[in-house]
Amino acid sequence: MLYIGFGIEFVQQTRLELSNSSYRRASTMTYLDVVFNYGAIPGENELRAIDSMREVYGIRSVQFNAKQRTVRVEYDASRLKQDAVAKMLRQAGIDVREAVALA
Repeated sequence: MLYIGFGIEFVQQTRLELSNSSYRRASTMTYLDVVFNYGAIPGENELRAIDSMREVYGIRSVQFNAKQRTVRVEYDASRLKQDAVAKMLRQAGIDVREAVALA
């Protein structure tokens, strides 16, 4: 398994700040995973492009499973939609097919 990204420590991060004796929500990020099947095996150029996806706010990690021919992306659902993630993968040169239903 090829792993590119930041790691997967948590699914949701909520930070509360104390302000003038009351709590307020400062930021909430909800991380989701999406898994896509892919056709052609990504080459060096595609992997470099995938590495640059980490610079996009909301992409947390990208994992390839060559045996199952799947790519798993962990992303911030409050910033991105599944279709946008698939589009970024395609723009990086990955032959993305259908999404895999996660159990």
